[in-house]
Amino acid sequence: MTNDRETGDRLDLRWDVAGLVTAVVTDRAGAVLMVAHMDRQALAATQASGDAHFWSRSRRRLWKKGETSGNVLRVIEMRVDCDQDALWLICEPAGPACHTGARSCFYRKVDGDRLCAS
Repeated sequence: MTNDRETGDRLDLRWDVAGLVTAVVTDRAGAVLMVAHMDRQALAATQASGDAHFWSRSRRRLWKKGETSGNVLRVIEMRVDCDQDALWLICEPAGPACHTGARSCFYRKVDGDRLCAS
C-alpha cells in the first residue's frame, strides 16, 4: 500500500531521530563518490547555492563539501527515494570526493576480512 509520501509530488523527507537523512552522491555516470548525511540546514544550503552541503557527524556542524580543499560538488540533480528517507545527489565534482585524495570514498574492495584496492 502506498501513501502520499511515496507517490505524491511534495517533498516530505522522513528525517531520522537525529534529524538527518542519508545522502548518496554520484557523478553523472553513476559512480558512487560518497555517502553523507544532511539535516534541514544542509538541504536548504544545498538548494540555495547549488553546492553540496552536509551535516558532519564527526565535526558536529554544517559542512560544505570542498570548503577547505576546493573539491566542491556541484549538484546537477537531486532525487529522493520512494519513502523519502534518503537523497541521491548527482554531482559534478571539482576534484577528488574523498578526503584521502581518492576520486571516490569507495576505493577499496572487501575480500573476506581484508581490504584491497579496487
